[in-house]
Amino acid sequence: MQKIVIALLLLVNTTVSAQNESREQSPKQLVQDFFEAFHKQDTLALRNLAQKGAKLESVSMDAEGNTKLSSEEYSKFLKSIASIPAEVSFEEKLHEFRVEENGLLATVTTPYSFYYNGDFTHCGVNSFQLVKFNGTWKIVYLIDTRTTQACD
Repeated sequence: MQKIVIALLLLVNTTVSAQNESREQSPKQLVQDFFEAFHKQDTLALRNLAQKGAKLESVSMDAEGNTKLSSEEYSKFLKSIASIPAEVSFEEKLHEFRVEENGLLATVTTPYSFYYNGDFTHCGVNSFQLVKFNGTWKIVYLIDTRTTQACD
């Protein structure tokens, strides 16, 4: 009888644990939430999705064909999102998600096309670096490429 009770307790504990894991936000869901908040200009939600001190960088080519790397603090990114006028529309269309998760670290890569007031402006690839803090995924680093060429 004691073995049956122990087996039942283990089964219940395993089931509850599996349900809790399935409720956790996945790396892909965090990135989807990021873009939902981005399009809504919800800076509070964007702030909550990132770890304090998160970094943003962008890679592009200048007019002479040299690689240019631009860096920005996440807090400045939030201020720039908040300052976009209401009459301006923008959309970053994601084409797919590539997710690599390894314990407390995850990378989510998303090719995209960007539209400003309905007009295509550029395309590229986002690469999100995520860390799981106390069971919650947070953005710690985001780098993207930006180009107007070879956008399919």
